Amino acid sequence: MPRPLAHRRFAMLACSYVLLTACTAQALSPMTEPAIWPEPRPQPQQPPSNLPVPSALTAPDFQAPSASSCRRPIQTREIPGRDPRQRQEYEASARKERRTYAPGARLEALPAPAAPVAKSASPMREESTRNAAAEDRASPAAGASADAPAPQILPRRPAPVTAGMVDDNADFTGYLAFRDRTQVEHRERDVSERYQLLVKDRSGRPVPDAEVAVRAPQGAAMWARTDTGGRVWLHPNAFDPAHASVYEISVRQGGRQARGFLHRGQKSAVEVTLSSAPLPARAQLDLVFLIDATGSMADEIGKLKASLADIANQVSRLPSQPDLCFGMVAYRDKGDAFLLRRHDFTNDLNAFQRVLNALHADGGGDTPEAMNEALHETVHQLSWRGDGTTRLVVLLADAPPHLDYGGPQYDNDMLAALGKGIKVFSVGASGLDRQGEYIQRQIAQYTGGRFVFLTYADASRPSSGPGRETSHDVSNYSVDSLDRLIVRLVREELAKLPTS
Repeated sequence: MPRPLAHRRFAMLACSYVLLTACTAQALSPMTEPAIWPEPRPQPQQPPSNLPVPSALTAPDFQAPSASSCRRPIQTREIPGRDPRQRQEYEASARKERRTYAPGARLEALPAPAAPVAKSASPMREESTRNAAAEDRASPAAGASADAPAPQILPRRPAPVTAGMVDDNADFTGYLAFRDRTQVEHRERDVSERYQLLVKDRSGRPVPDAEVAVRAPQGAAMWARTDTGGRVWLHPNAFDPAHASVYEISVRQGGRQARGFLHRGQKSAVEVTLSSAPLPARAQLDLVFLIDATGSMADEIGKLKASLADIANQVSRLPSQPDLCFGMVAYRDKGDAFLLRRHDFTNDLNAFQRVLNALHADGGGDTPEAMNEALHETVHQLSWRGDGTTRLVVLLADAPPHLDYGGPQYDNDMLAALGKGIKVFSVGASGLDRQGEYIQRQIAQYTGGRFVFLTYADASRPSSGPGRETSHDVSNYSVDSLDRLIVRLVREELAKLPTS
């Protein structure tokens, strides 16, 4: 007499655990297996005292992308950074930062920051645009003779910005060596052990933007979405301090669900097969510029303003002809005119260009900035579109985040970004120190992005103009203009999408 179907299911799962197979799971038919999305078990009441408590044990700490369109006027939200009564005190340090990082200036230590001001609870508002850099341009250059003839003023074209790029997931051994030799303050997530998950359909094509849940028997869990190539990197130690030996992997998309298992120490990739599904008629791309807008970023912001239209035109002419949405989050710091300013997604390029043109570099003072708060806003508050969208962030910054503020922390939000299928390309601008490089590479590697860094004729002098040198801890890189690199990264992502 044949065994009941339920018994046969249990036996098949048991074999998967015991035999340590290559962990390839076939699609589960909705007729024979209910599509139940796994929820991790609650945290044990008394975990071992020597183990840290994971931040996401019972449910994802984010909402899945769900917007259906970006065909809307730009919606702006601003969080003020200071009490208006303390304006003069903070503008003095802002002018100091602008002079320190002005073209041709010699880098020098900045003064200790004033005590930070708590974030205001006042409602959203728009700051009137004020080009503070004009104050410095209006002053005569230091050492200039009063009798010297006035120089001829010619129309100023933005100088080209060159950049290199490294893929820390492609050279993972080199990345781990960089981590080992770079001793800086950061938020630790252990990525020393990693595994690749590949989700395919029955025809062998990659399945992009499939939801993934990875669960340990003790309850620790992580979430991810596959990239355009149907892949995602899994780092068990980053979310499971108990170091389980086997993890259950559940994958779903469009009502279809499949299961596989990850065994620690296995050499092959984990492959999960979903039944075939109709391919989208057109690629969708949500592209966000996450920008440090403090005083030292004037050159980089100016170049982005000048090249945005060209970037958009080149992306729109790619073979996939993507449905393109733009968003931007600009940030400064506590004590500045604003902590962050968010412009939600729109498909109106002209309107987006206008809000970018209104952005100017100002504020700052101390080295760290409000990157934690801005990354949190980017991941959780923007209206990311739902299933089938490619979601990319270009993070342009020259300083690390404040790790002393409390509140959002970048490591939690890079985990949430992976859960929402958001890939971060970190761009290190002039003056980025070792701590900033470490953290920017940390975010890019975990989300599957890359680290991009500006290059100069003389690496020790960012004012020396574009070139091939860099002070960052990288090797074997090629150099191109920053706008072409951004287009290249987008092109490579979209090229991996399956076609009919």
